[in-house]
Amino acid sequence: MPQFRLAPLSLVLAAALTPIALAEKAPESQPTGDQPEAVETKAVETEAKGESQPEQSKPAQKPRVELAILLDTSGSMTGLINQARTHLWSIVNEFESIKRNGQRPDVYVALYEYGNSRLDEKTGWVRQIVPLTGDLDTISEKLFALTTSGGSEFCGQVIQSAVTELEWSTGPGVLRTVFIAGNEPFTQGPVDFRKACAAAADLGITVSTIHCGAEQTGIDTMWAEGAKLADGSYFHIEQNAVERPINAPQDTRIAELNAELNQTYIPYGNATERSRALGRQSAQDANALKLAPAAIAQRAFTKSSANYRNSHWDLVDAVRLKKVKLEAVPAEQLPEALRSMTLDQRREHVAAQQSRREAIQKEIQQLSAARAKHVAEVRRERVASGEAPASPMLGKAVGEAVREQAVASGFEVRPSR
Repeated sequence: MPQFRLAPLSLVLAAALTPIALAEKAPESQPTGDQPEAVETKAVETEAKGESQPEQSKPAQKPRVELAILLDTSGSMTGLINQARTHLWSIVNEFESIKRNGQRPDVYVALYEYGNSRLDEKTGWVRQIVPLTGDLDTISEKLFALTTSGGSEFCGQVIQSAVTELEWSTGPGVLRTVFIAGNEPFTQGPVDFRKACAAAADLGITVSTIHCGAEQTGIDTMWAEGAKLADGSYFHIEQNAVERPINAPQDTRIAELNAELNQTYIPYGNATERSRALGRQSAQDANALKLAPAAIAQRAFTKSSANYRNSHWDLVDAVRLKKVKLEAVPAEQLPEALRSMTLDQRREHVAAQQSRREAIQKEIQQLSAARAKHVAEVRRERVASGEAPASPMLGKAVGEAVREQAVASGFEVRPSR
C-alpha cells in the first residue's frame, strides 16, 4: 500500500448493554456540547490526581505511552472523524503487544480538534477536548460528540498547543507522541510548523503526520516535512474510505461477554457520578456496536486488558489498584445493595466481582485471538482480489507507527494479533 517514511522512528502514537443492577438508572443521553459538563470535568480531574494524569516533570516509574491525537474537524473531515471513532480501540490495543523490561505500559490519550469555525479565533481555532487520561470511555464519548464545520486549519498552532499544554511525563520509560491528521497545507497559520515540531522533538515528543489525500500532495504541502522534523512517520489515507465489515464466528459470544463484563462494575461516588459513569460505559458500547463488528470486538478486547482502568469510579478497580480503602468509602457513596452489607460482606462482594471479571476477560482474550486470525485471513483474501481500500485506514497507519516507534524506543514488541 502507498506509504512514505521519513527519519528514524522513535516514539508514538453489544448485544445486551444493561448497566449493572447495583446502580441507579443511567441517563438516557450523553452531553454533546463543546465543553464537558461539570461532572465530566471532575471525572477527568479526579483521574488527574489519581491514576491517569502525570505530574509535570515527575519521572514516570512504570512504562507508559502518552498519545495526543489532533484531528482536523473542518467541513470536509467527517470521514476522518468516523475512522477515528471506528479505530480508537484497535489503536489502543496495539499497546497490548509492547512491553518494557517485562512490563506492559499504561496508556494515556489526549484529544484535540482544530480548524473548526465553531472554535475560538483567539486560540487559532484549536481546542483541547480531553487532557492526557486513561479514561478511554471519555475519549470515545468526546469523539462521538465531534461535529465538523468549515474553518482555518493551523497545524503548527495545534501542535504547539499539545506540546505546551499537556503534562507530559519525563523519564526513559515513556513513549511521548503526537498524531495529527488533516488535509490542508501544513504551513498555514501564525505558528511556524518547523518551530512547533522542533520544540516537540527537543522534549522527546515525536510528531507523526497523516495527510488525508494523495501521498504526493501531502509531501508537497509539507506534511512529510513535519514528521521528519520531529522524528515521526508520515502517512496518507483516504479519509472517506470505508472498509466492508468482516464478520467472525466469535462476534456473538464476544458481545455477550462484553455485556456480562459490565455487570462486574461497582460504581462509587455520589449518585449522579455513579449513574453517569455507567451510562458512559454503556453508551460507548452502543456507539461501537453501531459502527461495525470489528469496533465492538476491539472495544471488548480493550475492556479485557489492563488498559481499561476505571479506578476513579469503579470500586473493583479502585480496590485492586489500591486507590481507595473499602472501609473509607462512605455508605452513601455506594450502590444501594451494598449499603446494608457489613464491611466483610462488601469485601467478599468486591472480591467475587473481581474474580468474575477476570474469568470473563480471559475468555474474551481467547476469543479475540481466534477472531483476529479469521479477520486477517479474510483481509488477505480481499487485498489479493482488490476489494480492500487502496490506501491504509487511520487505524492501520497509526498502528504501524506505534509498533515501529516502540521498537526504536527500546520496547519489546511481539507480533500483532
